[in-house]
Amino acid sequence: MPKYQVPSGGAKVGYQNGKLTVPDNPIIPFFPGDGTGLDLWKATKIVLDGAVEKAYKGKRKIAWMEVYAGLTALKNYDKDTVLPDETVAAFKEYRVGLKGPLTTPAGSFKFVCLDCAAELMDRPAKCPKCQSEWITPRFRSVNVGLRQKLDLYACVRPVRWFKGVPCPVKHPEKLDIVIFRENTEDIYAGIEFQQGTPENKKVYDFLTNEMKVKIPFPDSGIGIKPISKTGSQRLIRMAIAYALSHHKPSVTIVHKGNIQKFTEGAFRDWGYEVAKTEFRDRIVTEAELWDQHDGKMPAGKILIKDRIADQTFQQLLLRPDEYSVIATPNLNGDYLSDAAVAQVGGLGIGPGANIGDGVAIFEATHGTAPKYTNKDMVNPGSLILSGVMMLEHMGWQEAADLIVKGLEATIAAKTVTYDFERQMEGAKKLKCSEFGQAIVKNMDGTTVAA
Repeated sequence: MPKYQVPSGGAKVGYQNGKLTVPDNPIIPFFPGDGTGLDLWKATKIVLDGAVEKAYKGKRKIAWMEVYAGLTALKNYDKDTVLPDETVAAFKEYRVGLKGPLTTPAGSFKFVCLDCAAELMDRPAKCPKCQSEWITPRFRSVNVGLRQKLDLYACVRPVRWFKGVPCPVKHPEKLDIVIFRENTEDIYAGIEFQQGTPENKKVYDFLTNEMKVKIPFPDSGIGIKPISKTGSQRLIRMAIAYALSHHKPSVTIVHKGNIQKFTEGAFRDWGYEVAKTEFRDRIVTEAELWDQHDGKMPAGKILIKDRIADQTFQQLLLRPDEYSVIATPNLNGDYLSDAAVAQVGGLGIGPGANIGDGVAIFEATHGTAPKYTNKDMVNPGSLILSGVMMLEHMGWQEAADLIVKGLEATIAAKTVTYDFERQMEGAKKLKCSEFGQAIVKNMDGTTVAA
């Protein structure tokens, strides 16, 4: 028997012919996450349940099912288990899920505290920083583990500005993009050989002696960057299908193919191939636009173009309105999505999703911010807007629209959490939970001061 409890009165989301079949009472697995995750989750649940009730008057309701990962997994399973097989199986079985931020260790330390993210070389009985007993061996990212085990190959991040949100650029309203970032290959494959190990020497000797590759220093750590035709084309296919179904004007393939021709350059070539092969009557490439149409877009079609990654960073600042949907390998997408959301208010307001064929997990895009744990003060916007993406994915657009309306009205009233309040003249600072409650109050379109 699984350690999680299946809620009575709920039903499973189905999947037939490439589409979800969503009951009126779907069981949605979730976990709050580590650090500030519990505060974020409480506010998000208030907002999502409030929107569903207001939109459907009791005819629809989410049956929430808590599963375990990170700190909650350590407390409910073996002390070294941060991603139980049961949790992975639950997301696979119930198909749509929501998750808060999880600790992602980095560096060469051996142990990590799940409460405060302290990095430790030895395993003490209690963390010397916060006195927590939840110390576990260093582990690879749980987020990456979920993506790889469930083959959630597309990291989808919409980036747009909400009126009133403080931000560093003059015209944040010009940026309205959706980034499709490949989720399982590139550096996220995690294929590395640590400097000084026998495995590293074998790889080094093979590359330098057999493949005649010049590696300047023998004391190099070595990583392998796989980018496949299969992985590239399924991501770009999803991006193009999204652009068509959401009436977006273009898809830009972002790559570093001027240097890495057989990985990133191939990503670009495979992207054009899938566009021309599978969407020929609905797309125009940038070359065709000028060669065949004198620069004038044919009605009812979308533009397929490509840009070098570093050039894209500049153009998202200087000419953001020229971009709509972006498809890119993993590392480019990681940088671009964070840089783009900084232009419209920061990660606190940036949603995200990890989507595969028939399974999708929606998540906060930021970290755990352990120093703010249990202080009820952080911005829950990222997880709330990820919930909006989840509702849209389920086809519950009415509830999703209510949340956006409530969020916009709450920000317009200058009733915000501390991160926005300190940048807005005349604003009132709300707690995390109060911000969620204010969004629900403002869903009817009448702005209510908290």
